Order: sequence, then structure tokens, then C-alpha cells
Amino acid sequence: MAEYDFEKMQKKLQKYLDEDRFQHTLGVMYTCAALAMAHGYDMKDAQAAGLLHDCAKCIPNKKKLKLCENNCISVTEFEKEHPFLLHAKLGAFIAKEKYGIKNEDILSSIRFHTTGKPEMSLLEKIVYIADYIEPGRYKAQHLDKIRALAFRDLDECMYEILKDTLAYLEEDPKDIDLTTKDAFIYYKDLHMERGVHS
Repeated sequence: MAEYDFEKMQKKLQKYLDEDRFQHTLGVMYTCAALAMAHGYDMKDAQAAGLLHDCAKCIPNKKKLKLCENNCISVTEFEKEHPFLLHAKLGAFIAKEKYGIKNEDILSSIRFHTTGKPEMSLLEKIVYIADYIEPGRYKAQHLDKIRALAFRDLDECMYEILKDTLAYLEEDPKDIDLTTKDAFIYYKDLHMERGVHS
């Protein structure tokens, strides 16, 4: 089992994030731990993923693009037009290189915490959901329902979050990443197959 020096990681991270983002990050870390308890995942790994999920968030967009180019991180045309999305895949790279994270599940959960994807691992779902429901969040619709669902049924929770996210993004369809659409279709199909009535 990996050992993490969370105090040291937090101090380092605090230098690179603004105060609001740092507080959000702590909220996600604690929510990841709570969801890991509820769903039988390693709590420390979940905390590490939550703590580092936004480690590249406050890097200016031009610099994000440059860092991706310099480190051979592939960038899609969509990401070039929406460079804020790059903080996820760049964050996975930084978590590995600067914070010594070797666990591929943690790195993947950082990489997909913004878009989601079909067939997410348990940790990927935990981080994606924790990012959406942490205590500081208040703007999203149906948060009370989604927060309760997160501790009962992660797949159904993914479906509800993706449904709300796409409904919100539909106002400007060109802003929708195809991976998010694919994730929604996957969790919608799962929802239909299971016949869950939430």
C-alpha cells in the first residue's frame, strides 16, 4: 500500500493553486475519502487522487498548451479550442512527475475527472463524482439528490451528473467534448438496462 505525505503534498500544491481552488481541492479530497469508505476503495489512494485532481488547473491556458507540446502530451483540436480542459491530462502528467504518483488508477482518475468516459473504474467514478458534489459546490441542479445517490449507487450517480452536465452544456453544443457524450451514452444505457428508477 502506498504511503503519502499529505501535509507535504498540500503545502506544495498550495503554491500553485489560488485560495478558492485550494479549498475546493481539500473538499474533493475529503469527499473522495468518504466515497472510498462507502464503496470499499483504498481511502489513502482516493485522497491522493482527490488532492491532485486539479494540480494543473491554475496554469495559464497558453502555458498548458506549451507544457503539453514540450512533454509530448497529445492535444485534440477540441482541446486547442478549449485549453482549460487540458488541466486534466496535464494534471495526470504533473502528478506523476512532480508528486511521484505511480498508481495508474490515480493518474487515470485525474485524467478523466473533467470529461468522464465509458466504463470508468471505481476510483475514476469516485473522483469525478467528488469533484461535482464536494461541500463547497452549490450551483448545480439536483445536488441534494445526487449527493445522496453518490453513497448508494455510483453508476446511477454518474448517469444523473452527466445528464445534468449535458443539459447545461447543450446551451452551447460546440462546447461539448465527445468523451463526455460517450460517457453519457454509456451510463444512460446502463441506467436503461438496469431499469433503475431514481
